[in-house]
Amino acid sequence: MSQTVSATTTAAPERPPLNRTMITLTVMLTSILQTLDNTIANVALPKMQGSLSATQDQMTWVLTSYIVAAAIMTPLTGWLAGQFGRRRLFLASVVGFTITSMFCGLAQTLPQIVLFRFLQGLAGAALVPMSQAVLFDINPPENHGKAMAAWGQGVLLGPMLGPILGGWLTDNYSWRWVFYINVPLGILAFVGLLAFLPEGETRRSRFDFFGFALLSIAIAALQLVLDRGPLKDWFGSNEIWIEATVAGLAFYLFMVHSATSPNPFIRPSLFKDRNFLTGNVFIFVVGIVLFATLALLPPLLQNLMNYPVYQAGLLTAPRSLGSLAAMLIVGRMVGKFDARLIIGIGFGLTALSLWLMTRFDIQMNGVPVFWSGVFQGLGTGIAYVPMAAMTFATLSPQLRNEGTALFSLTRNIGSSVGISVVQALLVSNTQVVHAALAEHVSPYNLAARNPELLAQITSHTGAAAFNGALTAQATMIAYIDDFQLMFILTLLAMPLLLLVRAAKSAPKDAPHVAAE
Repeated sequence: MSQTVSATTTAAPERPPLNRTMITLTVMLTSILQTLDNTIANVALPKMQGSLSATQDQMTWVLTSYIVAAAIMTPLTGWLAGQFGRRRLFLASVVGFTITSMFCGLAQTLPQIVLFRFLQGLAGAALVPMSQAVLFDINPPENHGKAMAAWGQGVLLGPMLGPILGGWLTDNYSWRWVFYINVPLGILAFVGLLAFLPEGETRRSRFDFFGFALLSIAIAALQLVLDRGPLKDWFGSNEIWIEATVAGLAFYLFMVHSATSPNPFIRPSLFKDRNFLTGNVFIFVVGIVLFATLALLPPLLQNLMNYPVYQAGLLTAPRSLGSLAAMLIVGRMVGKFDARLIIGIGFGLTALSLWLMTRFDIQMNGVPVFWSGVFQGLGTGIAYVPMAAMTFATLSPQLRNEGTALFSLTRNIGSSVGISVVQALLVSNTQVVHAALAEHVSPYNLAARNPELLAQITSHTGAAAFNGALTAQATMIAYIDDFQLMFILTLLAMPLLLLVRAAKSAPKDAPHVAAE
């Protein structure tokens, strides 16, 4: 019998040895490719706004369409990989992402670029979770920690390089190159995957498409309400009422379907775990604060403070440097200290950064922007790793695949909602503050305090210049109001740590969740 087994073993085809180094480098390139586009377009938004003849609040669609598409598509990643194989899905995602990036650069109107950014988000949604899964597969269990640490640091390169690279490309070439740059990188990633990534196993399984469709409709309709609301006077418009009704109805049907279906898209039992529920609230807040801040700073620096695009990118980059440093620090802290304490420190540093932003003014130099970015990067980086571990520490292993998908979905929804809300508040608060400031301007008080100024602004040129200065001050106050809102939101989230159940150690098979 032993001979038979030996013969059978010898005759079995041997798989070629894995080139772990090249596979790691290739999948890391795909992760950087996807995360780079979360921030690379931010510094180019003011230039794109002029080229596409759009308003500042309309330009948020360029950011939110990408994030919403990724949020909708992420839960499908695991099912698609099982149906078609991880290698095929990886290659198709890279091809789709590269082609849609090229079309983003070619777009001539706002609707075109929003559509192509949405398609880009759909195509690229699988890249980060798939790269993480590949690194798990090609490394033995004892090396998973090292692989994830290296992967987490690599993923941070995308957001860190995005503002710098986007600013340099926009200054020296055109805003269109923030999308064209993905084409050579995409081709390189495709060739690497084709050459080194082995075929994966396929496994047929059922998927709750009805529940997935209902949730997707609810998210898309909610985003339309947030994006179109400022333009349509919110609920004074029939369009907003229709979109809000669709969002509410779709979400209600999704909840009913999840409670009654034998195999729902998201099982309600997930929310019986207190740590998981609390962790999703925290990641929602992180999504709002991190991405909303990244959407606000470039227009503030370029439009109000007259920074060149490249310098604006450099000033927003320290946030990712802080996150990178935090990842190195928190690895030593986890396991030695209570996770709730570490998360509290992270949120405290994030709140400190937002408080510093409420002290911004038009005449300041770049130092406050630099340090607020460093503190915010440190805060979110320190909080993220123990927060992900805490979220899944007490969750049943059978629910972890759905839990990780929902965790990423919640972060993406928080990001899109946060960007839309702060931009809508920025526009409305600017108008309110401008009107309040203008109330105090009259020929009588100007004549009494500064007769020369009164003489200057009686001309058309002087009046326009004075109104411009008034608008700039009103806009600065509106930005500060947004930062203050996020500061308060961060403080309000911190007491939720009291609801978290402490775990002595995370399970060995606890998942590692991407810190995009």
